[in-house]
Amino acid sequence: MNEIKLRAIEPEDLELTYEIENNKELWNVGITNVPYSRFSIRQYIANTQNDIYADKQLRLMIENAEGTVVGIADLANYDPRHNRAEVGIVIIDKWRRRGIATKALEAVKNYASRIIHLHKLYAIISEDNTIAEKLFNTAGFTQESMLKDWLYDGSEYKDALLMSYICEQ
Repeated sequence: MNEIKLRAIEPEDLELTYEIENNKELWNVGITNVPYSRFSIRQYIANTQNDIYADKQLRLMIENAEGTVVGIADLANYDPRHNRAEVGIVIIDKWRRRGIATKALEAVKNYASRIIHLHKLYAIISEDNTIAEKLFNTAGFTQESMLKDWLYDGSEYKDALLMSYICEQ
């Protein structure tokens, strides 16, 4: 299985980021439900410091061994007081089911604990997203609670799992 690496977002990632952010199928697993313009994504890329302490979030591009971007990993909702952040992983469709998400999540965990010294990572996952639940379970995340009627998909409310991981220090 190919190795992966995480890197900062670059201007060349505009089109891929635009496609992912505007993929309506992903809106139900995230917190957004509005399209992003190329302009707004370009502004984000230009203005981000790629520093979780300054931006309170961090977008990392996931590359395979050949240098092809195969997905995105986000650390969001960084809380410096409680030293935690929400983690999200998106793998491009054609690269799914190859173990990339597992390797990317491990890389994010290592980065969070060893480089930015977070205490805790967490994810909020729709209860019917069994693939994501399995990914986070395999990565050592545990379910902390069930959030009743937490996610709304436009027609119904769904429960969500709050899963967390205590980083090694």
